[in-house]
Amino acid sequence: MLFEKYKTESFFDEMFDENGDVRSEYELLKRRLAGMSEKEIFQRQAAADTALKSQGITFSVYRDGQGVDQTFPFDIVPRIIAGAEWDHIADGLRQRIRALNLFLGDVYNEQKILNAGVIPRDLVEGSPGFRKACIGLRPPKDIWCHVTGVDLIRHSDGQVYVLEDNLRVPSGVGYVLGNREVMKRTFPAVFEAQKVRPIIDYPLYLRGMLNWIAPHPNATAAVLTPGVYNSAYFEHSFLAQQMGVQLVEGRDLAVVDDRLLMRTTRGFQQLHVLYRRIDDDYLDPDVFREESVLGVPGIIKAYRAGNLALANAPGTGVADDKVIYAYVPEMIRYYLGEEPLLPNVPTYVCAEEKHLVYVLENMKDLVVKPANESGGYGILIGPAASRAEIQAYCEKLKQNPRGFIAQPVMSLSRVPTLIRKHAEGRHVDLRPFVIYGEEIYVMPGGLSRVALKKGSLIVNSSQGGGSKDTWVVDRNAPETFQSEGN
Repeated sequence: MLFEKYKTESFFDEMFDENGDVRSEYELLKRRLAGMSEKEIFQRQAAADTALKSQGITFSVYRDGQGVDQTFPFDIVPRIIAGAEWDHIADGLRQRIRALNLFLGDVYNEQKILNAGVIPRDLVEGSPGFRKACIGLRPPKDIWCHVTGVDLIRHSDGQVYVLEDNLRVPSGVGYVLGNREVMKRTFPAVFEAQKVRPIIDYPLYLRGMLNWIAPHPNATAAVLTPGVYNSAYFEHSFLAQQMGVQLVEGRDLAVVDDRLLMRTTRGFQQLHVLYRRIDDDYLDPDVFREESVLGVPGIIKAYRAGNLALANAPGTGVADDKVIYAYVPEMIRYYLGEEPLLPNVPTYVCAEEKHLVYVLENMKDLVVKPANESGGYGILIGPAASRAEIQAYCEKLKQNPRGFIAQPVMSLSRVPTLIRKHAEGRHVDLRPFVIYGEEIYVMPGGLSRVALKKGSLIVNSSQGGGSKDTWVVDRNAPETFQSEGN
């Protein structure tokens, strides 16, 4: 009954093919759901919601200047990806992260890629994420982007595209880990039979990376949070607990003799490595935004002196810029001498005159995005916009073309989602998390964000989106396969 009225329509559906037949990686789940009553399915959904709420897995939204904690909506029908396809995606992510890391090291030092004219200098140095204070910086082990969240989509052609790079303080991995624990209890038999690749060791990889970049063999590490009012505070505290390190705020820290010290009940203790979850602007009021009370005066001096490692390195925000995103395929060719394994979404850079003219003439058919916004804010979806909205947006582009990009409307793939008393297709994207330490670790799967509003392409939690667990499955794996258990 759950799929009796289900329609794939003209979209790529992750569970059903164009003939309405279930894809092989979903067969076990489909059979399990078919054997359950409608009442049992929705009881399990309710139990999952209760479990997430009891664990405190929430995020904050801000309306009228007020912050409200709410549970991140979760759907128990997982997104499933075959292991062979995932291996290709993971290779593409490793390739992309290597190139982005080389780009960051280059633009803050030799600037070879700018001198070669591969990327226009003014686009990089004019980016709000470019930090002049980081020029000449050499982070430990030459790693800049230690933790990256890369947003992927699947188009109607079945191809996976990179939609966005997040290299500053990417969030969402806490929800991934929380969702997985709930799903193992929701469908334990199916989970075990599917041989789902584990993600439980993500905090171990994260802690291992922090230890590797630290300037001291017996490093003391901590997670730096803006505080309880941050929308991702749950994740900050969860990761600190999972890694067995302290969760600190700027007021808990001080820099003395170019060393970062943490206040404890036994006096000051030196910190050697910090997983920071605050933006560059607020990290060090002596270097960046002087009115910041979230960061620590002198922390960049301690970093430059080699007494402290920071993950991610300051300055990585230049690669979050959606204008710079458009040039990542060229970075891969320039630094690695390879063709990109994962393509970008075709992108028009409005700072380029020809592109701007095209976008202004065709805005009703395009998605136009601010180059340095996040959370789905400020996006214009041309086919859904009124004439007045398009005209107003045209004026924004004319006044500040550097601040925008445009892309064709991509038909995000859909996954069956529980809506009222049956399943309906809802659009999804995927944010895998990549840790760059001694090796590059790609979490199998990641955060599948789902647009719960019918027809919506906006999956962000701040815009009413929800999430799903993402299973990377190895159906033909040997019996010795190590799963996460029930």
